[in-house]
Amino acid sequence: MTDPLDRIAAALERLSPLPPAPADPHAHPGYLWQGDALTVLTRIAARPLSALIGIDAQKSVFVANLQRLSDGHAAQDVLLWGARGTGKSALVAAGVAHVQASGGALGLIEVAGDRLSTLPRLFDTIAATDRPFAIFIDDLGFDAPGDARVLRSLLEGGAQARPGNARLIVTANRRHLVPRDFADDTHAVNPRDAQDDALALADRFGLSLGFHAIDQDQYLRIVRGYAEAHGLDFDSAEAINWATRRGNRSGRIAWHYVVDLAGRAGKAIG
Repeated sequence: MTDPLDRIAAALERLSPLPPAPADPHAHPGYLWQGDALTVLTRIAARPLSALIGIDAQKSVFVANLQRLSDGHAAQDVLLWGARGTGKSALVAAGVAHVQASGGALGLIEVAGDRLSTLPRLFDTIAATDRPFAIFIDDLGFDAPGDARVLRSLLEGGAQARPGNARLIVTANRRHLVPRDFADDTHAVNPRDAQDDALALADRFGLSLGFHAIDQDQYLRIVRGYAEAHGLDFDSAEAINWATRRGNRSGRIAWHYVVDLAGRAGKAIG
């Protein structure tokens, strides 16, 4: 007869299985950081760099920095900031995929914004590897300057910084990642102190790239580029109406319109 304690232990293991073994940091293009271990990103959702229209200057600078990181050369931590839907996150994925397709050793690690406090553990995990990593934190923002101090110290100025084979790539809708409250300036003993605290995080990124709202002509160029890449015809007036009903013109809105076009045409689109 099986020992009751053995049966209880087996039942507990079924209810709470052991966590999967950490992923090999050398074996995959991308990873998710779970706060205590790396898991594999099954696919990096990246469009070709050529499909990202209207951000040529940002593409050139960003990819050159990624390539330096991949080659083991000096590279910057990067902040990509600006209007929503303008290609910030898409450029990160496309840039990493481009460097990897060119033979680069670069790996991507995505970290959720609520796991910033575990970044030192991630840095310890990858510091001993000889592979370079882009640490991607998407859509980051803070409610108050004090909330950003953990990340500030990891970027520069703290006792423990990120290792030499890793650089942070952060996207944000706000240029300085924290809201500017001019009432704080008024109430502060020294208004300059309040301003410096609000700007201290953004200043620690060696490379800051802005992404701005686009006009109607640029929006239609983006729609045309996506449509032609997928063999689709489109009507300019309909494309403009699509953006108007959503209250925004951006690359994301253009892509959503082209996805709708493809669906109506009976085509699959990635």
